[in-house]
Amino acid sequence: MSFRHLTFTSALVAVALTAAGLAISVTTSSAATLDDGLVVHYDLTQASGTTVPDTSGFGRDGTVSGDTAWLGAEGLRLGGTSGHVRLPDNVLRGLTDVTVSVQVEIAADQPVPYFLWGLGNTLDNSGNGYLFATGDQFRASIATGNWSTEQTVDSGRNLARGSWRTITYTLGSGTAILYEDGVAVARKTGVTITPGSIGGGTTTANHLGRSVYPLDQHLKGKIRDFRLYGRALSAGEARELGKGTAAGRPAADVAALNLGNTSAVTENLTLPTRTPGGSVISWESSRPSVMSATGVVTRPAPRTGDVTLTLTATATYAGYTATRDFAVTVLEDITDRQKVDNALKAIVIHDEDAIRGNITLPAKGARDVKFTWQSSDPGVVTATGEVTRPPAGSRPRPARLSVKATKGYTTSTRYFTLTVLPLPRKAAMEGYMFAYFTGEASEDTEQVHFAVSRGNDPLHWDELNGGRPVLRSKHGETGVRDPFIIRSPEGDRFFLVATDLQIHDGRGWDAAMRHGSRYLEIWESTDLVTWSEQRHVLVSDATAGMTWAPEATYDPLIGAYVVYWASNVYSAADPGHTGSTYPRMMYSTTRDFRTFTTPQVWNDPGSGVIDSTVLKEGEYYYRFTTDEKVIGSCTRDIVLERSKDLRAVDLPGTGPRNWELVDDCVRTRLGTDWVEGPTAFKSNDGSKFYVFMDETPRRGYLPFVTDSLENPNWSIPADYQLPAKPRHGTVLPVSKTELERLRQGPPPVRGNKKGVVADYDLTGGTGSAIADQSGNGRTATIRGDVGRSPAGLVFGGTDGQLQLPDNLTTGLDGLTVSAQVWIDSAQRTPYSLWDLGELDVGGEQALPRGNWHTITCTLSNGTARLFDNAVEFARFDGVTVNSRDTSNSAGRYLKGKMRRLTVWNRVLTTQEIAALRR
Repeated sequence: MSFRHLTFTSALVAVALTAAGLAISVTTSSAATLDDGLVVHYDLTQASGTTVPDTSGFGRDGTVSGDTAWLGAEGLRLGGTSGHVRLPDNVLRGLTDVTVSVQVEIAADQPVPYFLWGLGNTLDNSGNGYLFATGDQFRASIATGNWSTEQTVDSGRNLARGSWRTITYTLGSGTAILYEDGVAVARKTGVTITPGSIGGGTTTANHLGRSVYPLDQHLKGKIRDFRLYGRALSAGEARELGKGTAAGRPAADVAALNLGNTSAVTENLTLPTRTPGGSVISWESSRPSVMSATGVVTRPAPRTGDVTLTLTATATYAGYTATRDFAVTVLEDITDRQKVDNALKAIVIHDEDAIRGNITLPAKGARDVKFTWQSSDPGVVTATGEVTRPPAGSRPRPARLSVKATKGYTTSTRYFTLTVLPLPRKAAMEGYMFAYFTGEASEDTEQVHFAVSRGNDPLHWDELNGGRPVLRSKHGETGVRDPFIIRSPEGDRFFLVATDLQIHDGRGWDAAMRHGSRYLEIWESTDLVTWSEQRHVLVSDATAGMTWAPEATYDPLIGAYVVYWASNVYSAADPGHTGSTYPRMMYSTTRDFRTFTTPQVWNDPGSGVIDSTVLKEGEYYYRFTTDEKVIGSCTRDIVLERSKDLRAVDLPGTGPRNWELVDDCVRTRLGTDWVEGPTAFKSNDGSKFYVFMDETPRRGYLPFVTDSLENPNWSIPADYQLPAKPRHGTVLPVSKTELERLRQGPPPVRGNKKGVVADYDLTGGTGSAIADQSGNGRTATIRGDVGRSPAGLVFGGTDGQLQLPDNLTTGLDGLTVSAQVWIDSAQRTPYSLWDLGELDVGGEQALPRGNWHTITCTLSNGTARLFDNAVEFARFDGVTVNSRDTSNSAGRYLKGKMRRLTVWNRVLTTQEIAALRR
């Protein structure tokens, strides 16, 4: 029965004035209307003004301040910087029970921590008695002092963002209930604090959209219909308050569903069963024999024609429903012959002309095509991909493989000839390299930095590349953290894996943990100086909230690397990752850091663990892990465990644990602040074990040292000099030759016979990739507001640029860069024609606009000369280029066109520069 069908008796509201101020006493009958018992009611849908009228009848008007805007029926927008609504003082005085309710739409980029409302007091930048609610770990608390006195009702998940919600909190007779859209999501009994006891009835920090902790974030989003009652509303009343937002939820959620392109379906579809907005989704198919209600596709037989069907999604939320139809066309199947031919063609054996280790040979291809491999030279490469390299000093060996593809009664065979390189000569380790990032202060700090030891001393270091990044991420979040380098067991190949994460200009830590990248960022090298193009590789499934701090250890038992990382893991029924969870260590295996097995849990003690690193010593693998007093007995400390089986798994119910605890409380005993991100290595002389630990709140990395892992005796050396501000990374022992090569940096970039390093014709074409006309294969990529046209690339002047490859000017003493450009009359400054390392040619010089110009720059002996249509117009001294240039681009903030861009590894003559105009 709905409220409008009931007859209510009026409520009695008694208001008494006391010497101390306004005391509120509320008495209601057993049946009440939603207006009864109101202490404050703000509609928040007015058109203007700084005063918010109180429609409860008590005249407790609010005041709007900060970055706000009135939106009429859409409520009051709060900008997230300073905007909020201030309520009068003492609004909780005299209340033993309470209800607080508000309709809110939280912005997607809301930073944390924040309050939806905070009613109470502030003392010395801290809350001092209050009642608050937040969508961060969606909860509400009442407290008599600071956070340590809170009595909290907690939903165990975050509140969904980007859509309207009615948030209601009731407290009556010691029971607190938290509602979302009128549905109870959490309950807590035994609450002993009453709202009227806060501050002895005096509350002077009562706000909507602002915390009682001044250093917290402000609310960013919209609010309307704020209500404060002097009684606890019933469940039916809370449902009535929430129906306005609940009723529209299914329609909004079903409208937001995205199945991608359904006009030419050939594979199974992933059909969500729950939306981030909270609706449960059920599906129905008009042709279940072609596509089931779970998205399984059975393609029509070849030459029988395509089939179009209807998928119907029904969204259900709080008793309300909405439906949406999707038209889906399932293409007729291809023949088995086509499946076999396609599968064979798709096989790639990487580095087949220079094999240095075990390789991945797939067992099947697309469309369930089965592969059967055979080797003509199993002593070199087996049919399962194990490689035996020739001895050092011998010649490379060929190895012939064949693969037969089978589908039904159809088969076909493809042949490969591989070249297996001889083993490298053994070399003593006589130094160390250090890969790390340096924090969140700028774009440069969340990239890969290198340092090298001073000789064979692991405690004193010199930064490489002038302290600038050596490797930069161009994929995913374009920030890269926690770099880890591993040397192959053969010794002459290196893999660097890192976290795809940007905090400096990102979405904040909560979003990073719930909706962070599921990719690894990977580079490969054979000399530690010249690195491959970055690989952006998906490793975690959709249940993972993040993929952090990856590391790897080679396992000879399987001839592959075990790669492990920390992930928050959510239920498959929680696609919005709104629930409560904790990080655990996952692992996968790979031979080539391209193809990874399905991840599985490696270490889950029942609560949070992160940042594991492993060091092999004798017959044991020793594992260091950042632990939150779960395995060990100290908070935010390092635990040391060991196992003879690298892939031994520990779960919450494992007892005793498969990894034996060797030591804990490592940093606590030495009196440091909390640490994370350990990197472990054995000294090259074999006498000591070092573990660098990141004391994040204070000093960054600190070197911990022990004579033994079996019986540790940790200390921190008095004399050490690490690189400036190193954060979570890796120390790798290197040979003397490798150490010297790292100090020298990469060799000068090579050009073609004419000295051309890269040459781009920017006219016409399609797609984002721009081919390199020089023959060097240095492809450039269009990003942002850049379009292609017959006249050249058209730059929009905001976020567009031509992303150029790394190391176009590496090691060069002289170079020339030239571009044909047309500057729009609306061009703003500053802007750049190109940025190559530190060689930035931009828009500070007022080039004539509205005409084509050939702009050329030469650099020799530290002097840069600029030419406009072969006429020199500027000269600068003291110009350098980086030993590694990893942030190359053209056209940043340019509004105009560009039709040619060329880079040479030499200085062109005046005659050659004049010829560029033609």
